[in-house]
Amino acid sequence: MTESNHINAGRRGLLIAGALSATAAAVPGVAGAAQAVNTATQAGFSPPPVLMKISLDVNGQRHSLELDTRTTLLDALREHLHLTGTKKGCDHGQCGACTVMLDGQRINACLSLAVMHDGAKVTTIEGLGTPDKLHPMQAAFIAHDGYQCGYCTPGQICSAVAALAEIRQGIPSHVSTDLNAPPQATPEELRERMSGNICRCGAYSNIIEAISEVAGRPA
Repeated sequence: MTESNHINAGRRGLLIAGALSATAAAVPGVAGAAQAVNTATQAGFSPPPVLMKISLDVNGQRHSLELDTRTTLLDALREHLHLTGTKKGCDHGQCGACTVMLDGQRINACLSLAVMHDGAKVTTIEGLGTPDKLHPMQAAFIAHDGYQCGYCTPGQICSAVAALAEIRQGIPSHVSTDLNAPPQATPEELRERMSGNICRCGAYSNIIEAISEVAGRPA
């Protein structure tokens, strides 16, 4: 084996061990597997993936999965449950295309390991509405042309629904001027709350119009 191959093998082992160590800190029972990987790496072997059984309630349906502990929630949804409405954009938590709602709160699914959410309730764009019965936010995006290519739209809609829920719950944002007053769904407030969702087509004004329409009725 050349020196370059030794370096690459060592780097792979380090990345694998690092991922498992991070998982072990969040998920009980994985620490032993992480130690086994460290031992195999030090011995020069390529360790097999560590699998873990979890259960997820996705869009009201319970799913039992056995996943590599390094699998992100995004990949679990797309590759294992074939719910491809949630998009993989930057894969770094910067664009918001992978936004889903986890136990009622929006998260970037690409940044969260699936095994960290055993027993959680996940809502994706497929769980909000159907072609025959659209969610009010979906209907508003259509009415206001809040999309162009449509790639970011599932994440935009999930984030918008969660943002309005935050406002109804009285959760302030960075632009809330009075922390003791209930926040209002003003354009400024909505822009701040939606700032983590990027639309490369630039349909931002239409997106704000769509969210503003829904803000006046239950979402």
